Amino acid sequence: MIITTTSSVEGHKITEYFGVCTGEAILGANVVRDLFAGVRDFVGGRSGAYEKVLRAGKDAAIEDMQADAEARGGNAIVGVDLDYEVVGDKGSMMMVVASGTAVRIE
Repeated sequence: MIITTTSSVEGHKITEYFGVCTGEAILGANVVRDLFAGVRDFVGGRSGAYEKVLRAGKDAAIEDMQADAEARGGNAIVGVDLDYEVVGDKGSMMMVVASGTAVRIE
C-alpha cells in the first residue's frame, strides 16, 4: 500500500475516496517513565531511547491506519499527518496519531 503525505500519487489516478482513516498508539506509563529515565543517554543532543520509542509508536499508528484504510476498501492513503501528544495524569502516557484519506488508485 502506498502511504504518502502528498494529496496525490505520482503516476496513479485516484478513482475513489473512502474518507478519513486513522491509527492510534498509546504508550503506557511504564514506557514513558523508562523513556525519560533513558534521556540520560543523550549523545550529541539526541536520545536514542526516546527516538526508539517514538519510532515504535509511529510505526504502530501507521499500521493501524493502514488496516483502517484496507477495511474501507482503499489501496493507498494520501494526505498523511502524524501527531504526537503527551496525555494522562501528569503526562504519564504518550499518544501517536496517524491520519490520512483512504483512496483507491489505478
